[in-house]
Amino acid sequence: MFDYEIKENSLHNKVILVTGAGDGIGKQAAKTYAQLGATVILLGRTVDKLEKVYDEIVEAGHPEPAIVPLDMKGATKQNYIDLVNTIVDQFGKLDGALLNASILGELTPFTTIHEQTFDDVMQVNVKAQMLISQALIPALVESKGSLVFTSSGVGNKGRAYWGPYSMSKFATESMMELIADEYEDTGLRTNAINPGGTKTPMRATAYPAEDPATVATPEQIMPLYVYLMSDDSKEINGQTIKAQPQRK
Repeated sequence: MFDYEIKENSLHNKVILVTGAGDGIGKQAAKTYAQLGATVILLGRTVDKLEKVYDEIVEAGHPEPAIVPLDMKGATKQNYIDLVNTIVDQFGKLDGALLNASILGELTPFTTIHEQTFDDVMQVNVKAQMLISQALIPALVESKGSLVFTSSGVGNKGRAYWGPYSMSKFATESMMELIADEYEDTGLRTNAINPGGTKTPMRATAYPAEDPATVATPEQIMPLYVYLMSDDSKEINGQTIKAQPQRK
C-alpha cells in the first residue's frame, strides 16, 4: 500500500466527504480525490479557504464539489445528521469520509494544561468525531464504504508536552478500532492514517524551528489516502497505518 500506484479515475463516481478541507492535508486530499474522479464534499470552518479549494477543483475540470461551512467546535449531533441526509439526498450515496479536521491546542507541561484548551481539543478532536461518525455510519454501511480517521505519532505513544492533543489521538485510535470491530461484517471498513511529519500549518505551529524542506509535502503522502478510499482496500479494516513508514 505504501508504493500504491494511483490510477487515473480510480475514484470515478465516488462521493467522498473531507473534513478540514480548507488547508493542509485535507485540502490536498480533496483535490486529489477530485482529480481521480470523485465528487468531494468540502467541510471546514473557513468559507474563504473552502471557496479557494472549490475554485481550484472546478478550474482543473474535475467534478464539481460541494461546500459545507461548519465549525466542529460548536456543531451539534443534529447538524451532522442533517449534513449526511443532505449529501445522500443530493448525490444519492456516500462512498467515503476522511475525518481530517482537528486542532492542536497548545504544547505545555501536563500540570499547566488549561482546562478550556483541554475542552476545546476534546470537543473538536474526539466528541465531534464521534458525533459525525454516528451520522455517517448508516450511509457508509449502505455503500460498503470507507471511514478514515486521522491519528498521529503521539496517538499511540505519549510524548511530553503534547497533552490534550496526544490524549485526543489515543481516543481517535480507540474509536476507530471500536467501529471497525462492531461493523466488520457489514462491508464498512474503518481505518486511521498517521500522516507523519508533513508540511502543514499545524506542523509549523508545533515545530516553529523546523526546516519545512525536511518534511514531506501533503501531496507526497497521498498514495495511502487514495488507497484507503479506493476499492483496492476493501479488505483493510481496523488498522492505523503510517503514511510515511520510514519515519519514526
